[in-house]
Amino acid sequence: MTDLSLLSGPVPLVVAATGAAGGVWLLTGRAGWFRRRAIPLCAAAAGVLTGCLWFWVERVWRPLPDPIPLTVYLWTVLALWAVTLLVPRILAAPRRVWAAAVSVVAVLAVVVACAVQINLFFAAYPTVGAAMGFEHVTRIDFQAVPPPTPTPIVSRPLESIWAAPADMPRSGKVTSVNIPGDRSGFHARRAEIYLPPAYFTDPRPQLPVLVLLAGQPGQPKDWLTGGRLGTIMDNFAHHHGGLGPVVVVADATGSTWGNPLCVDSPLGHAATYLAEDVPAWTKAHLQVDSDTAAWAIGGLSLGGTCALQMATNYPQTYPTFLDLSGDPEPTLGDHQRTLDAAFGGNQTAFTRVNPLDLLAEHRYPGSAGVFVVGNRDDELKPSIRKACDTARQAGMDVSYTEVRGGHDFAVWSAALATEMDWLATRLGLTS
Repeated sequence: MTDLSLLSGPVPLVVAATGAAGGVWLLTGRAGWFRRRAIPLCAAAAGVLTGCLWFWVERVWRPLPDPIPLTVYLWTVLALWAVTLLVPRILAAPRRVWAAAVSVVAVLAVVVACAVQINLFFAAYPTVGAAMGFEHVTRIDFQAVPPPTPTPIVSRPLESIWAAPADMPRSGKVTSVNIPGDRSGFHARRAEIYLPPAYFTDPRPQLPVLVLLAGQPGQPKDWLTGGRLGTIMDNFAHHHGGLGPVVVVADATGSTWGNPLCVDSPLGHAATYLAEDVPAWTKAHLQVDSDTAAWAIGGLSLGGTCALQMATNYPQTYPTFLDLSGDPEPTLGDHQRTLDAAFGGNQTAFTRVNPLDLLAEHRYPGSAGVFVVGNRDDELKPSIRKACDTARQAGMDVSYTEVRGGHDFAVWSAALATEMDWLATRLGLTS
């Protein structure tokens, strides 16, 4: 059941049909007052509530750099209409106890159907298990992570001399830990860390590191649920003798709706956190390859923007990057708002850290990366293609790929799985 898709196949159709049946029930009360007054008044109330929500989100709060699609608000209206109809529909029925039970089920059916339709747009929960928070990984406490082995196996490519021992686990393990902002002062949430099967061997291969970043709104755990990180990494390890990168899913925003723009500013010193605190902690607490040639950073949406920022501002730390549907520059929605909030209105300060400006001014012959975008993400495709071209002109070894989908987890999980072979070669795992 947990593997059933919420994006394709029978589940979205069955849920939609059930929601439609629930809607029909809610609209078929026999009382005249219900048809003449309750239905239109509840519809108006749902519209007003959604309008207020739209105004607060899009005009006052503005937590996201891009507007939320209108279809999301339309499904929200429908869900609220069902909720507001509950009590009138019960009162309009002659057998109220029986009607109350059916009406509650009908409202739940409509709300779930609307939620599934919204999820079809974002693809945040690709399966039933993801919606329920299932990660399909084996979790361990950080204290249970094995200590360093005295003679790690070192080679490039590592796969050329590696032989998986018989007692190696069949899958990797995930642990959660706080990575403090000792140098940056940045208050990050707990990171999620994937350790491949080969990490649990002795002697242990000296593995590369991939730092991954979620989007906004979001949290590190999103890469385990919507992004299917555990499955992707276990599949790669299965075909490479248990080898794979140590994946550190770090927190670059500090909160679900936060956006410190991956720079050092009054919004938070997220840049120093990712460039200094995360690598320093990882090298001190995990047995990994300390050579920056074996380090990469990647992210989705806002995390993709941040990955490109790290690659251009700190190429000595992250010479390899994955930009998955990222904006070409850090933004809070409009340029002036971004300048005022993070740069004191100073355009020069913004230019000094903006990826496209840095790529135009500097050469990056030792850096490489991939730019991936959904083939239906028409808003971002031109800017991502331009960023790729600019990076190539700056000497980076880069590629541009379109994956079937929009601005959603279906694209980002597929992109990570597809680029793992390239990434493994780049980081010295495979030839």
